[in-house]
Amino acid sequence: MANAPIQLADPGHESLDMIEEITRTDGSKYMEIGNMVHNGRAEFAAEHHFIKEVRILKLNIPESANVIKYEDYINHHFLMQGWDMDHWEEWIKTDTAQALVDAILKENQVS
Repeated sequence: MANAPIQLADPGHESLDMIEEITRTDGSKYMEIGNMVHNGRAEFAAEHHFIKEVRILKLNIPESANVIKYEDYINHHFLMQGWDMDHWEEWIKTDTAQALVDAILKENQVS
């Protein structure tokens, strides 16, 4: 698992438009708001046994106020992993960020 989120000097520019369910190697699951690049990296991670599985639960979610706030959080604290990854970097969420994810799941009727 990754360390606590850091503040990046040069934020990323990821647009997040899908809901994914990621299964860790221990079998526990978590929901992530990602995009096609993130999903591709997660599929790669699953093929290399860094995670067990990733499933897309919903594509093209609306760009709500909650999604915009979560994108801002992700872009200021994380960079998208490259193909040279040697582990899966889970985006660690503060309580506020987790509340945003929960709100996004609710407004998209995904539980």
